[in-house]
Amino acid sequence: MSNEQVNWLLKVIQPEHSLAALPGGAYLGQDAHAALLNLPVEVYTAELGRMQNEAVQAAATLLADEAAGSMIDQLPLRKGAKILVFGDSLTSDPQSWAVILREMLAMRRGADEIALTIRAVGGETTTHGLVRFAEIANAQPDWVLFLLGTNDVRTQGPHPTKTLVHHEETARNIAELRQRVATETHARTLWITPPAVNEAQVAAHWGLARFGVRFRNEDLECVASIIRDSEEPVIDAFAALDNPPPADLMVDGLHFTLEGQKRMALEVIRGWSQLKLN
Repeated sequence: MSNEQVNWLLKVIQPEHSLAALPGGAYLGQDAHAALLNLPVEVYTAELGRMQNEAVQAAATLLADEAAGSMIDQLPLRKGAKILVFGDSLTSDPQSWAVILREMLAMRRGADEIALTIRAVGGETTTHGLVRFAEIANAQPDWVLFLLGTNDVRTQGPHPTKTLVHHEETARNIAELRQRVATETHARTLWITPPAVNEAQVAAHWGLARFGVRFRNEDLECVASIIRDSEEPVIDAFAALDNPPPADLMVDGLHFTLEGQKRMALEVIRGWSQLKLN
């Protein structure tokens, strides 16, 4: 297996997240995770460690710019605040924007004892988000950051006639998630629109093509429009990261490289730090 394939597997498919809901999922160790990815455990652990170290370094690099540090200072987070980030593989990536944000908070505002928990599972739609909502209700966070909806518009096969979730159902799911946060928690929410993809690269990628996976940016724009249509705060990643450069996307055209995740982290921090709250 090539280095690129190993890197893709670890960034996109995380058995520790997808199996966590099973009764014994929490007890599976790295030996089991490596076996499920058909990797030697020493390769799995070394590569995962490298990725995690790079995420820490990415946070430090961003904080070397005082403007980024100032934005972290301005985030509307009290001492001891609890943040829950809810999403799919764009967030479950061991080098994701949420991981980088967590490291930046620890480095810049460690004395504030802010806790950021990531609850993200690759491949999930907004429907899956409703299934897992108890994770939010049980945590009772101060903030919930949502990045969901990309997989709603996924299609399968060379001549698809529908997306996995119709846009009308996506709208109902998002409305339900918003309503449940409002009635079952005291949390504030921050929604992030799914970013654009490189459609041709998605269709040609060895890992995605195996399942006939396709995405269209016009469908992603529809999800972004649904998320924007709210009085709640929204980070419009679809608009901000439109037509992402090659350096930001992995060869699958869908998931971010470390550079792309750094850009996403900055967009979230910038938008969040500018919120005017009542």
